[in-house]
Amino acid sequence: MATVSLCMIVKNEEDVLGRCLASAAPAVDEIVIVDTGSTDRTLEIARQYTRAVYTFPWIDDFSAARNFSFSKATMDYCFWLDADDVLLKADCQALIALKKNLSPDVDMVMMRYHVAFDGHGKPTFSYYRERLVRRAAGFRWEGAVHEAIAPRGKVLYSEIAVTHQKLRPSDPDRNLRIYEKLLRDGAALAPRDQFYYARELSDHGRNDEAAQILTQLLRAGDGWIENLLEACRLLSKCRARLGDEDGALRALLHSLTLAPPRAELCCDLGNWFLEHKEYATAAFWYETALSRPRADQSGGFTQPDCYGYIPALQLCLCAYYQGDINGAIAWNERAAQYKPDSAACLYNRAFFRRKAK
Repeated sequence: MATVSLCMIVKNEEDVLGRCLASAAPAVDEIVIVDTGSTDRTLEIARQYTRAVYTFPWIDDFSAARNFSFSKATMDYCFWLDADDVLLKADCQALIALKKNLSPDVDMVMMRYHVAFDGHGKPTFSYYRERLVRRAAGFRWEGAVHEAIAPRGKVLYSEIAVTHQKLRPSDPDRNLRIYEKLLRDGAALAPRDQFYYARELSDHGRNDEAAQILTQLLRAGDGWIENLLEACRLLSKCRARLGDEDGALRALLHSLTLAPPRAELCCDLGNWFLEHKEYATAAFWYETALSRPRADQSGGFTQPDCYGYIPALQLCLCAYYQGDINGAIAWNERAAQYKPDSAACLYNRAFFRRKAK
């Protein structure tokens, strides 16, 4: 049976660390905690679960801290979590079962990461992450921010999920500070870092700067295809915020030159045409979204609602604005098949009943 070291980096996580460790402890054989400067009860809580508690000076580099945590592991595989992550009971049991059956030649196990949820706790935004890696393979984290390990060797995809349960917002300026410090120090940002730097700029309302970086990134065409596809979507939002509606559309259409459209992009295109009252064209893109297969194992960000609920609900609007009440009712019921308790679907039903009277 494979053995697993849980490796974590933490700082001031007293409100969530115990919850995280309690959820994962039954599935792991060793817990390694690396603290980067806590001033609360984080260290005290960590020592309740393990003696392998270390300190590492924070140097504005997440990869450096994570690589240090991996260097202290002694088991067959390294497994990482953030302090505000949990393993739900079913996922914990699934990880225990995986350990029993995991072939020793597997280098990496990709697991789902659920990071956003609807009112019923159903994931609305998720993606695969490199979650379990063979220690002897010598994997290294890369990137000062939004750090990652490049997949290689024999990779296994698992339906085990890590659930992100944030209780409080993190420092909203931290990542931007790190990127700008790197630039001041003369560092050249890799394509992946360019994308995430642009995203930080956009989140801080600096859409013109973000658009310039994204445009340069897409013009160069370097980097991971999933980042480039997301760059098109983000560039479209930046240009729309800057009042450049045609530029927003061009950014979305550019993604069609990179790969077949994902449902998320189709919904973006549908939204653009819906906002511009071009209902027939909007309907085309929403219907296309319904026909697109999910590509979860691509590693890109997946919004499950874009593959059913959202396009169906938007098609209800398109039909209504085109005077097709029966079609609108049918599309609303189609959306309700995906989310029976949807407030929007219930509202639409009541609306159509009032119109029928």
